[in-house]
Amino acid sequence: MMNIIRKQKDDIRAEYSARRAAMDPEEKKRRDAAICRAALSLVSFRFAEYVLLYAAMKNEIDIYDVAREALNRGKRIAFPRCDTAAHSMEYHTVGSLDELTPDAYGILEPPADAPVYDPINEKRSAVCFVPGLVYDRAGYRLGYGKGFYDRYLSHFSGCTLGVVYSDYILPTVPRGRFDVSVDILLTEKGVKVTGEN
Repeated sequence: MMNIIRKQKDDIRAEYSARRAAMDPEEKKRRDAAICRAALSLVSFRFAEYVLLYAAMKNEIDIYDVAREALNRGKRIAFPRCDTAAHSMEYHTVGSLDELTPDAYGILEPPADAPVYDPINEKRSAVCFVPGLVYDRAGYRLGYGKGFYDRYLSHFSGCTLGVVYSDYILPTVPRGRFDVSVDILLTEKGVKVTGEN
């Protein structure tokens, strides 16, 4: 059964990775900007004291404008550092995007000695932007298959925002028992709470 789910996930990843790579750069820029505007309009963003973000890889949805506006509003921003050996990640807060540097795979990450955001004991409000290649209507995602976000989000009690293009939302995606859904889908056409029909 697990091999069937893995094959289904791999097929979807291949199709949508190709679609994303083929997207016109100007269209991508417009869509990404619209997603950032939608994010900034959210009540959960407005009241969040911590904003957990991701550093977009090539072809991923660019949300750096959200990071810049969060800093402008005096919020604390954090980016993940992944431990590939332990299959885990932690978010570290930064005071500027200039603090991010490429890791071994070229993905920007915060310094190892930057303060760690504690998802279990930190009581101030937080939102977490979760990248995904595709999502389904219930808020489950397909990422790159490493499981970092599912492990992390199982301990995160703030609001989770799935970042996805509107035409990359499927009726359902194959999922396993450890997969975690997000609270809200954030697209270039607006937002959708995943508990709604």
